[in-house]
Amino acid sequence: MNNATVVWPNSLWAAVTPPGPELPELIGTQQADVVVIGGGFTGLSTALHLREAGVDVAIVEAMEPGWGASGRNNGQVIPTLSRPDPDDIVARHGPAGERFVYLLRDSASTLFDMASRYGIEAEQEQTGWMQPVHSPGRIKIAERRVRQWSKFGAPVELLSREQARDMTGSEAWFGGFWNRTGGHINPLALSRGLARATIVKGARIFARSPASSFTRTGNRWLVKTEKGEISARALVVASNAYSGEFAKSLVPDIAYEVMPVLSWQMATQPLSDNVRKTIIPGRQAMSDTHGELYFARYDARNRLVTGGAIIGPGDKAERLKGIVTQRLRRLWPQIGEVRFDYVWNGYVGMTTDYMPRFHRLGPDAYGWTGCNGRSVALTMGLGNELAKAVRGVPENELALPFTRPVRIPAHGLLRKIAPIKLLLYRYRDAREI
Repeated sequence: MNNATVVWPNSLWAAVTPPGPELPELIGTQQADVVVIGGGFTGLSTALHLREAGVDVAIVEAMEPGWGASGRNNGQVIPTLSRPDPDDIVARHGPAGERFVYLLRDSASTLFDMASRYGIEAEQEQTGWMQPVHSPGRIKIAERRVRQWSKFGAPVELLSREQARDMTGSEAWFGGFWNRTGGHINPLALSRGLARATIVKGARIFARSPASSFTRTGNRWLVKTEKGEISARALVVASNAYSGEFAKSLVPDIAYEVMPVLSWQMATQPLSDNVRKTIIPGRQAMSDTHGELYFARYDARNRLVTGGAIIGPGDKAERLKGIVTQRLRRLWPQIGEVRFDYVWNGYVGMTTDYMPRFHRLGPDAYGWTGCNGRSVALTMGLGNELAKAVRGVPENELALPFTRPVRIPAHGLLRKIAPIKLLLYRYRDAREI
């Protein structure tokens, strides 16, 4: 089985991105200093930072780099969390939380700098990220975010209603939050570019090799797959929302503390130059304050890449096209006819408090989960911290607020009914605060 036979969804990114490097399966016995489970953004960033430090590292990936959430997302580069702000993070985690806030502050620039340093072509545009507010009372969210992020030196700004209108090309919003370091990328191209850079630096990546277990044997970790095994001094588990998808018993404490929620993405036909100049004319990434999120950005071909949420029976992709078409026409009447060439989905790892979770899994072993829709920027800096952790950097120097895994009660049942929460979001979105 080679890369060409890996099944991809009807994704814009899969359609326009050159193939990734040819990668072997894990067959037989291998050894490394560090083994990483998961070849998405976190695993690739971790391995690349380890190779920069001269550490022997191997990645065990269930499919191929970017096949999971790292290659299926919207590609917005957002240097914040979705809900918690700096004061929340510091109040909960103290000095480690403060270090984590600084990692978040710099996370978008870290991504763009890494792509530039390694010559990765991923349609990257550091045009900024904005969060317009969808009702007058929601301006309190933007005010709070500007106030708190300003204390940590982030280049943020409070947008007036007029500024939000000019930046979005729509009268729908009442102001907003603006961070100049954000932007957008082709996430699959970034994944494949990171994989190439990691290999050039001397790492090994084993694809189409789902890890079935990891155990501590003596003073080493042993990761097993169907056809092979790899022994290493240290271990990083970077499977995030897909932790339980290939082997439910691989890391249950992590798999059951995160809720994999299906996120739908879609891309329009390319907009004409005249229309494009009136809709988000500065080409910023945008996602607003709705719980049922309104979000959009351009790709390199001037397709508007957006998405939405859908519940209930029937052809979800077709139903979603109708819903999002009406939304786009309401926001931007000048858009004219809306046609979608691509509709795809992937899992987002959601936690109950919208905070990512970082764990010690044993001697020289670490794991994390819970991107909460913020993996693109977050994982680049996170990979550096995990690389430092397995190299022995003291915990009080890491930007990782460690906690113990806490499983979500009745996880299986809640996973089935979680989509119904969309109804609660719609109710809250209609209310003023």
